[in-house]
Amino acid sequence: MILAIDIGNSNIVLGCIEGKTIAKEARIATDLIKTSDQYMAELKNMLDLFEIPIASIEGSIISSVVPPLLNSFKTALVKLTGKMPLVVGPGIKTGLNILLDNPALAGGDLIVGAVAALAEYKPPMLIIDMGTATTITAIDEKGNYLGGCICPGVKISAEALSGRTAQLPAISLEAPKKAIGRNTIDSMQSGLMMGTAAMLDGMIERMEEELGQPAKVIATGGMARFVIPMCRREITYDRDLLLKGLLRLYENNKNRHP
Repeated sequence: MILAIDIGNSNIVLGCIEGKTIAKEARIATDLIKTSDQYMAELKNMLDLFEIPIASIEGSIISSVVPPLLNSFKTALVKLTGKMPLVVGPGIKTGLNILLDNPALAGGDLIVGAVAALAEYKPPMLIIDMGTATTITAIDEKGNYLGGCICPGVKISAEALSGRTAQLPAISLEAPKKAIGRNTIDSMQSGLMMGTAAMLDGMIERMEEELGQPAKVIATGGMARFVIPMCRREITYDRDLLLKGLLRLYENNKNRHP
């Protein structure tokens, strides 16, 4: 059993992977205040809930976009399993040809998504990850990692609207019935949800122009399943893309791990 952990700004995704199968999956809130002992207790509680013995954990791998939490989680895993986890970052073998200005600064979650997508889909491709931020990563026909764009996530945009305006309320992020809202809530849902879908359609079109050809588009992340149905482009939703990428990276690096 492998523990695959993706630490995001809002949530931490825990995947228990047996062979090629994601046997169990859970999400816990990202909390900068918690100590390594608290995270160890949460991990142990999850494993107990899933009836997975700690002794069955042969290794683990972490991807994090929250640097202050990385050491806490590494320490928690060592205390829990007695084994040092692999960490996605400089020095890990990805198999990617990263054409960024500074490849070392590539986001770990974006690298993981690209590794998984290239293993399952044919490039060129665009990979959308809809979490706290919405990102789109471009992979050319040769499989080169070109870069992409970073946009405010739907929840960030909603919080900005309600927090920075006097008369706009906090709302639930539901699909609007129409683009033209007849009241404040419907209008906000239209702008946030349908507006994000239109942004994705527009960015996909512009990125394909730069790629010089149509691309396969894959989407993952917590908000993707709500927004993607409103897009006009054909987009493949892959809920477990990052966990699959973490497993592949673990398999490619476990023999090099001290």
